[in-house]
Amino acid sequence: MGDEVTRVMVAVNESSLKGYPHPSISSRGAFEWTINKIIRNNVSAFNLFFLHVQVPDEDGFDDMDSIYASPEDFKNMKQRDRIRGVHLLEYFVNRCHEIGVVCQGWIMQGDPKEVICHEVKRLRPDLLVVGSRGLGPFQKVFVGTVSEFCWKHAECPVISIKRKADEIPQDPVDD
Repeated sequence: MGDEVTRVMVAVNESSLKGYPHPSISSRGAFEWTINKIIRNNVSAFNLFFLHVQVPDEDGFDDMDSIYASPEDFKNMKQRDRIRGVHLLEYFVNRCHEIGVVCQGWIMQGDPKEVICHEVKRLRPDLLVVGSRGLGPFQKVFVGTVSEFCWKHAECPVISIKRKADEIPQDPVDD
């Protein structure tokens, strides 16, 4: 039992402020907290799993109408999204390799809260770490929170890491 590693899943997403491949404030904070408070110098005792869930855009473009003239247009959009997701995961994997933590990452599509809970059920990590924007009750009604849903429904212990006060953007919904 002493040789068993602790498996920690960290849900990550892109920044709504900087875009790909930059991690969101809450994802970066949750990752750094995990490294500094849980793993510390005991890198061989942990495996990290990074899950990035891409939400399919209805029309494929942010804040713009889309025109699809051929099947190639859809294929290009899917390829672009996959490349952007890989760049995001690259940030976390590179950081783990710098400090010697075994890790792996993957990209799924769908509703983040549902996909995260499904992957927890499938992989059975010892712990799920998610970032939280720290939204107020009024904002939660309109935006919803992935972290709160995971806390209630994931089949493992969940730690939700709030953003630091000095990292909260002018619009708290941004991340």
